[in-house]
Amino acid sequence: MRLRRLAVAACLLPSALVAQGELSDTSIVERPLATLQRQIADGAISAERVTRAFLQRIADFDEKGPALNAIIAVNPDALAIARALDRRFARSGIVGSLHGIPVVVKASIDTADRMATSAGSIALADHYAATDAALVQRLRAAGAVLIAKANLSEWANFRSMRSTSGWSSLGGQTRNPYVLDRNPCGSSSGSAVAVAARLAPLAIGTETDGSIICPAGANGVVGIKPTIGLVSQRGIVPISASQDTAGPMARSVRDAALLLAVISERQTAPDAYSLLRGDLHSLRLGVWRDYEGAGKSSAVEAEYARTLGRLRDLGADLIDPILLHLGDDLRAAELEVLLHEFKAGLNAYLRATEAAPRSLDALIQFNIEHAADVMPHFGQELFLEAQRRGGLEDAVYRAATINSTERMRNLLENLFAEHRLDALVAPANSRAWRTDWANGDQFDVGSSSIAAVSGYPSITVPAAIVDELPLGVALVAKPEQEALLVDIAAAFERARGEFPGPKFLPSIDD
Repeated sequence: MRLRRLAVAACLLPSALVAQGELSDTSIVERPLATLQRQIADGAISAERVTRAFLQRIADFDEKGPALNAIIAVNPDALAIARALDRRFARSGIVGSLHGIPVVVKASIDTADRMATSAGSIALADHYAATDAALVQRLRAAGAVLIAKANLSEWANFRSMRSTSGWSSLGGQTRNPYVLDRNPCGSSSGSAVAVAARLAPLAIGTETDGSIICPAGANGVVGIKPTIGLVSQRGIVPISASQDTAGPMARSVRDAALLLAVISERQTAPDAYSLLRGDLHSLRLGVWRDYEGAGKSSAVEAEYARTLGRLRDLGADLIDPILLHLGDDLRAAELEVLLHEFKAGLNAYLRATEAAPRSLDALIQFNIEHAADVMPHFGQELFLEAQRRGGLEDAVYRAATINSTERMRNLLENLFAEHRLDALVAPANSRAWRTDWANGDQFDVGSSSIAAVSGYPSITVPAAIVDELPLGVALVAKPEQEALLVDIAAAFERARGEFPGPKFLPSIDD
């Protein structure tokens, strides 16, 4: 799969792009985003120099060294974009809040450039979007340098129930930078790993249910799953119109909040995310106890207890326990909604492109004809199930929507009102499992579904390293309450202190 990736024209080796000049300061990639922004604004460092530093980091750590495989395509025009920004700076100052800052976007997001929007599939290896996604337009307007596209779980992990997160037929297997034989979770695997490994200061992932929250937690970075509708879905390869959203990934809460402010469709200024709350007095946090996998991991339970203690020390009033009693019927209804919406959404997306195949049915046939490359580890049973579904006017779909989306929203609305909650708190993930192509993913702990199905916002923040692997804590708030989530997360982050970066260990004993 690696050879196939390098054979694609858009997937240029970054080392070829940086060979023209030597970097005088390799510490650039370790500098906080705020430092880079200040140095660029002061004229102390150029956008080109920053871009070269991160291109070199990709060459050294993604293609060589630990060979993380987080990047599926490097932008061959990245240095030209940076030079153009430097010329604009010389004439009129910075363009916007992300002037000269490299950003990685998931390969399921349209960019009208020489990077394919592949969703990780060789079926779309030559699909070059004619128009930027709405969020990409906002990134460019803010002065960002789109440096690369990230690898992902193929088709955003909606092809098989036995899939391996971080693997795609075009990009191969993304590796967890903390321990290389461990899984990065997904589907926004490459976006999270790119930030954790300092391949870029910022990245964009997408989530349907856990695809930002889980990889952010597993790779020790901050991830925000916004309220549905806060970030435009236009120009993103779809799964579910009722659940899909793009969101930011960053090394700090402050950085993730800044990126969210840029890509948001609402008029939300960066200073709305004040990050000024010194403590959590007067806030009521519900302690969710029956999250998925509760009690399965002693490491998760121990760190959850420490996290709750830290939140209590910050002054939060913990409402404990909160029990949601989510049943298998709700999860089954969610899947039914996803299958219907995936078929409708993907068919519409493919019909509007110049890409082949042009429908889900044609894509299924493509996968059969290229099974050795596309399905060496797992099949396409979710594709087949989606193809059997009717349209969005189907009574089965309408009933499933009532039993999942509407039911979850009513449940959370009543819960927040009954307990006068400001937010819910839960573990974000368990320790990353060993990547296992024979058996697929091995999820033990998760808490993403309540925010995913309801459309509520969520944030995950690194909480601790346990036996060399990160654990995150997740917070969920009511719709349009991203600023509150950011304030809570930032207070927790300050109390936690600096979070250790990855060591790129080959393996560890359990």
